[in-house]
Amino acid sequence: MEFQETIEAVGEVIDALGVAAIVIGILTTTLIAAWRLTTRQPDVYHQFRRYLGRSILLGLEILVAADIIKTVAVAPTLESVAVLAAIVVIRTFLSWSLELEISGRWPWQKPPHDPQVDQGMTRDATPTPAD
Repeated sequence: MEFQETIEAVGEVIDALGVAAIVIGILTTTLIAAWRLTTRQPDVYHQFRRYLGRSILLGLEILVAADIIKTVAVAPTLESVAVLAAIVVIRTFLSWSLELEISGRWPWQKPPHDPQVDQGMTRDATPTPAD
């Protein structure tokens, strides 16, 4: 097997991992939300959206990595680099939009002061590990 074929295969595997991250995230998030609904826990919708967005973000980042590997590592042409640039711009915009939806702030902004975090609790009200 030649180097180019190996890199293409690696890119395809990483593509599959990106899709799997999104699909598994959707399934897991849906099951957790269903369980939380049946046990009448509060704030199911917002946590569902947050975790769903996180799994989509993870999948997008993996897919961008796969595109970079497949395009740059295998004899890039001006056309393939332009297509890669367009894909990265679109996926980056989607990632920033999802981050804004999930956290309510842009990725480069500091999180707002949260008293729960100061008291050893995360935003999901679960204890953080001791340092």
